[in-house]
Amino acid sequence: MTTSPSATLPKTGLPGLIENWRSDLLSGFLVFLIALPLCLGIAMASGFPPMSGIISAIIGGVVVSRISGSFVTINGPAAGLIVVIVDAVQALGEGDAMAGYRYTLAAIVIASVLQVLLGVFKAGKLSAFFPSSVVHGMLAAIGIIIMAKQIHTLLGVKPAAKSLLGTIAEIPHSIMEFNPEVTLIGILGLALLIIWTMIKNPTLKMIPAPLLVVLIGLGLGQYFDLDHIHEYMFLQDEPILAHHVFTVGPAFLVAVPENFLSGFYFPDFSKIATVEFWTSVITIWLVGSLESLLSASAVDKLDPYKRNSNLNRDLTAVGIGNLVSGMIGGLPMIAEIVRSSANVNNGAKTGWSNFFHGVFLLIFVALFPKLIHEIPLAALAALLVFTGFRLASPKEFAKTLAVGVDNFAVFVITILGVLATDLLIGVAIGIVAELAIHVSRGLKLRNAFSMAFHVHKTNADTYHIAVSGAAVFSNFITLKSLLADFPERKTVFFDLTEAELIDHTVMEFIHHFTDEYNHAGGRCEIVGLDDHESYSDHHLAARRKIVL
Repeated sequence: MTTSPSATLPKTGLPGLIENWRSDLLSGFLVFLIALPLCLGIAMASGFPPMSGIISAIIGGVVVSRISGSFVTINGPAAGLIVVIVDAVQALGEGDAMAGYRYTLAAIVIASVLQVLLGVFKAGKLSAFFPSSVVHGMLAAIGIIIMAKQIHTLLGVKPAAKSLLGTIAEIPHSIMEFNPEVTLIGILGLALLIIWTMIKNPTLKMIPAPLLVVLIGLGLGQYFDLDHIHEYMFLQDEPILAHHVFTVGPAFLVAVPENFLSGFYFPDFSKIATVEFWTSVITIWLVGSLESLLSASAVDKLDPYKRNSNLNRDLTAVGIGNLVSGMIGGLPMIAEIVRSSANVNNGAKTGWSNFFHGVFLLIFVALFPKLIHEIPLAALAALLVFTGFRLASPKEFAKTLAVGVDNFAVFVITILGVLATDLLIGVAIGIVAELAIHVSRGLKLRNAFSMAFHVHKTNADTYHIAVSGAAVFSNFITLKSLLADFPERKTVFFDLTEAELIDHTVMEFIHHFTDEYNHAGGRCEIVGLDDHESYSDHHLAARRKIVL
């Protein structure tokens, strides 16, 4: 779907509902079909009850859509937060899953207050402090962790290991001990998701692949009678395997309360004075805020009307949504890219599609909880393994390497750091590695957090932004703040003649700003790079000024 940005913009608020209710209602329904299985799977992988993912998406649709600063974004639980939440549940619960869940709800509430403050004080720009390679490394590490944990569920085996590295090491054992009927459900679901990415037929593509995975899982679950505990033998005619007896039953199905209201739980703040509690708060706050800002920016690029979200208002709205969600037993939410992309492709015009998707979820879980209980866990695990693979696919590694070996090194260091420690420490290791590379290239530590630039207005419609010294991820927040409120439809020159060092994160930002500014009717050019050498052939690679 493509639309000229000069076309009449859809109205917002109640006039927007009156004008676009048909297209938004249809898109909201189709997104609901995708969101239902994903919300269940993300909740279970996070160590939360399945209903908590639905609660989060309902609030993201019904509440957040009415106060956010975005247009076609769908808010709800996301795979990127799975690792953060499951670590909090385990650290705070100390073996008691329900206690860990309620302590984590309390951490979500406190993190949400901090998130609201970030938006209110217009601190959305702080996302600039995270280098692109570190962010991509963090997401790839999250993808690897999701796959490592969900492969066992897909195979119908419960790993004995408690640590991440132990869980990864146990994958071969789970493959050898796989439960055939459960594994068939998972493998067929995974195969369908892969095949669906190759289909070009637009009519078929309208059918959400996650919905088909769940429908196949429902059918096979009934065929294998997963509702009742029983044993069976796999390939019983083979003498070698005849002795191997497998057990299936309701433990392999989604567990939800029959009454929707009994799915609500309240936070327990009794651990608020502990270090573990505040570690969880800070991790949920930072990772959730960063992911939400990055996702909202990415969704803006998909909007056919080229509208730009108010990121600070959006962050505030998501924070309020998370506050409500944490108070009644839900997962934290972000601006979710996969569902938002489907929303755009299905013809959504305004935030009312997000509202409708939340309403459909509310109606479904209130009226059909027994149907949700019939969904096999292996089908949801297939969705999550596929999601994890997309976050850590070979394409992501290749794309990062194409920018430069330095970029790739930080990317890999961040992944290893996250896998060996945790998200916060892993990201910090990545940032330190990036700074170390810049220092080795001549960055003076006194300039690491301060960028030298000045804006010169040559006439009423022409601006020269001259950057000198170093322009790296850690010091360009002030420049990003300036450009956030820059006059539109002017002539702007980015003069990098005197810039001694420019890293990939800044190059990427300036190029993105230039493209967006030109697209909006202005004129923006990057000048002064003739005397710089690039660290790779990529147009966004880091550069250093040649000293003659």
